[in-house]
Amino acid sequence: MLNIEEYYNGFESFWRRYIKWFYPGMRVKRWVLLMILGGILTAGGGAVLIGPEPVITLGRTISNWLRAIGQPSKIPLIQELGAVVAFFGIVLICIGFRQVIRSLIMDILPADPKDLAEIIFHKRGLGREPAVVVIGGGTGLSTMLRGLKLKTDRITAIVTVADDGGSSGRIRSELGIPPPGDIRNTLVALANTEPLMEQLFQYRFDWGEGLEGHSFGNLFIAAMTDITGDFEEAIRTSSQVLAVRGQVLPSTLNSVTLRAEYDDGSTTSGESLIPQPGKKIRRIFLEPENCEPLEEAITAIDSADAIILGPGSLYTSVLPNLLVPDIREAIRRSTAPKIYICNVMTQPGETDGYKASNHVEALLNHVGPGLIDYVIVNTAAVPDHLLERYQREGAVPVEPDVAAVAALGVTPITAEVISMTNLVRHDPEKLAEVIYRIISEKTSAGKLVKLMKHI
Repeated sequence: MLNIEEYYNGFESFWRRYIKWFYPGMRVKRWVLLMILGGILTAGGGAVLIGPEPVITLGRTISNWLRAIGQPSKIPLIQELGAVVAFFGIVLICIGFRQVIRSLIMDILPADPKDLAEIIFHKRGLGREPAVVVIGGGTGLSTMLRGLKLKTDRITAIVTVADDGGSSGRIRSELGIPPPGDIRNTLVALANTEPLMEQLFQYRFDWGEGLEGHSFGNLFIAAMTDITGDFEEAIRTSSQVLAVRGQVLPSTLNSVTLRAEYDDGSTTSGESLIPQPGKKIRRIFLEPENCEPLEEAITAIDSADAIILGPGSLYTSVLPNLLVPDIREAIRRSTAPKIYICNVMTQPGETDGYKASNHVEALLNHVGPGLIDYVIVNTAAVPDHLLERYQREGAVPVEPDVAAVAALGVTPITAEVISMTNLVRHDPEKLAEVIYRIISEKTSAGKLVKLMKHI
């Protein structure tokens, strides 16, 4: 038996749901009306063009059109008018449909609607591309991610939380949460949002008592941690705000301190104090040593198609993540290609005089074998005007001593991967191309091996 009240409630719900499309300010009505007008014109013009005897008239019209090529038109004027009206109607339908979709996308996506095709391509096409885990921190990691996200959405960035300087260090000591600085940079690098939002997250206060020196993004993550009660959840929420491609994870949620021992036997505590001119680092270590990673980080490593270490400061950005025991062992047991991206320039107080092989040796001495398969080394020359500037700061290009790298059991990959700007840094797109080529070749080789086993 029909329940009149349920029927009425259902109809009212339906009416309220769909009538909202025609509320003022929805920016949909005008384009729907344009589509309706286009439909009317298309139908009317088509009726005039085809006439009451559709098949005969259409055939005659086509025949006349074919004979009219290069000759004065023999098509009846009324049919010409009908064709023009129908064509105009189709144009109106297309414009109206496009604008309706654009109006909806503008309110749903944070990115510019003109990037809709690219966004859908990434979501549906690149979603089946290799899953990549990147490990590191600092500006080097952020630079690489800007290029890598153009290749795949399946990125997991595992970021160091050993920072104790600047805005991050202040937030860490005052609020008792992991330092958000490297996390913030990584989120922004993977963001698919308006440039203004990126500028906002990177904005640094240079005024205000208590605010000076703080980054807005750091404060935002700290506030979200307080609201959600969880640093990991704060990162997820920030990722949604920035429409991040992939996911960003801290290497550990434990409060860790990075310490260094130098060749002269002295030690220091704190990531920001480790680079010291005139001192050579013998080893670095975390306190506590038995810190635990997030389960999501281990899962991502286990299912990765490629694992990338760096680029970034060797001792203060890359190695701290590898000193988390479970992360190190997960990388070691992975069968995915493991790629280390060697820095382009040496870093004063940290890697003075280091060649590419010295970077690899430092990694192997700290974490043992099995964590690196390939090393990407830049071979492009640094312009003289930049070279002089860096030399004044105590930095020189890292020498690509590929023979020494190969002698360590690691395959060197040489490429020109720097950008020619006012800074000597990796070019995001060039670097992503080299990484993707390694992954593709390794994947193809793996498929061939599996195929041969079945023959």
